[in-house]
Amino acid sequence: MKFGETPLEDAIGAILAHSVRTGKTSLKKGRILLDTDIALLRSAGVETVVAARLEPDDVDEDTAAARIATAAAGGNLEISAAFTGRVNLYAKTAGIVDYDLGRLNAINLVDESATVALLPPYQQVAPRQMVATVKIIPFAAPEAVVAACEKLASGGLVRVAPYRPRSVGLVQSSLPGTKESVLDKTTRVLSDRVTALGGTVQAERRCVHRSDAIRAEIETLLNDGCEMVLIAGASAITDRRDVIPAAIVEAGGAIDHFGMPVDPGNLLLLGHVGDVPTLGLPGCARSPKLNGADWVLQRLFADIPITGHDVMAMGAGGLLKEIPARPLPRAEATKASVPSAPKIAAIILAAGQSRRMGTANKLLIDLDGKPMVVRVAEAVSASQAALLITVLGHEAGKVRAALDGEDIRFADNPHYADGLSTSLAAGLEALPEDVDGVLICLGDMPRVSSREIDRLIAAFDPLEGRAICVPTYNGKQGNPILLARRFFGEMLEITGDRGARHLIDGYQELTCEVEMTGDSVLVDVDTPKALEELRA
Repeated sequence: MKFGETPLEDAIGAILAHSVRTGKTSLKKGRILLDTDIALLRSAGVETVVAARLEPDDVDEDTAAARIATAAAGGNLEISAAFTGRVNLYAKTAGIVDYDLGRLNAINLVDESATVALLPPYQQVAPRQMVATVKIIPFAAPEAVVAACEKLASGGLVRVAPYRPRSVGLVQSSLPGTKESVLDKTTRVLSDRVTALGGTVQAERRCVHRSDAIRAEIETLLNDGCEMVLIAGASAITDRRDVIPAAIVEAGGAIDHFGMPVDPGNLLLLGHVGDVPTLGLPGCARSPKLNGADWVLQRLFADIPITGHDVMAMGAGGLLKEIPARPLPRAEATKASVPSAPKIAAIILAAGQSRRMGTANKLLIDLDGKPMVVRVAEAVSASQAALLITVLGHEAGKVRAALDGEDIRFADNPHYADGLSTSLAAGLEALPEDVDGVLICLGDMPRVSSREIDRLIAAFDPLEGRAICVPTYNGKQGNPILLARRFFGEMLEITGDRGARHLIDGYQELTCEVEMTGDSVLVDVDTPKALEELRA
């Protein structure tokens, strides 16, 4: 890749490395310079720009990131579209992040131009939480580098191991003076802990703190079909030959490991009876706060084998009591401020009267066997948009019938004759409270694909100043447009026959132009001539 100060005559097709603002001319970094851009710059008196020019053995940043991410993505991960050389991987389900640290380091040691960042091994994740990001540092990476990273990541570098629901038996022992209220609270806390991992406390047994009594309760729970046994003793385990480990051995089991380099949680006992994991819990497990027992339970519920060696390797990051807040991980995961996939809703505006098309409702016109509006809905449904709302008005019954079978929510607009703004408002008012942004789609743009929609979603990042994402082709802005929640109030104030496009001019500093590879984002079919050209 060639990089540096570039004369304008050599800059057509190059990638602008730094934004240029001269008078009314404003070109953002990362833009592929067109001949019209060069003319604008020249008229503004600019003679050179800092730009990158790809060479034959270079792979552009988006393609390179997508290739590596595709190779790295294992089970239960969703791959975002690439944008500015970045591709993110998000969890599809709750579970544990599982990967080979050696392979990750090998990838990052290939070359400085390609990087892969992951969450710590075995970290618990919630659905839609970000697990990994692949980032190409410059505007392109050499083909040899991309191929080497692909090879190292092939077969899936990282996966989310999902929790498997299972039944759990709980044994609590007591000594003279043990309060029933303490045992009741322990039952509630441990039940919540197990439920958060997808399991169920099938039965609880209470007995005196003697090995023979605990052994008998373990055997009862195993005979009842429990797939895991947890033992909360009245007294802390102090040795492998103490009461609780002795009870496990008497029940025909074995002790795999005692103690762990995690505080709180030091006095955890890991054992098994047959193929049933049997744990002696540390006293801190009576609290809902994170402790070493959680790390062991999470792996067991995710069917990730855990050995004594694995427990002994938990010391890095194991000083949990110094963490200011230690909530039960999954119970609070959705409340925490963790990177996650933005929840984007899509609104298809399908209430208009199609006056420019003549007597026909353009949205119901057949295109290769499907009504136009169905083609739009299929593209949105196949994208990474979290939900789809279609606004109905003119010939609402016919449009709804055409979309029958699609996973769509509908919003009725009885005021559709008053203009586009009324349909926009009807769609916005139907949105749930938890969406991060909305994609405004037109029902007469059947060539827009799910890939182009995903590219807009990948670009969306209000925290980095990309709160409005607009597709472009050859520098010309098109549709659909993606806008952050912060603009919903202003959008609801729009009146007449207009949409939200004026917000782009009002918030240029928050607008991101996303260049597409084709002109589909510019093509709407609202006249007989446009329909004829499309069919041709």
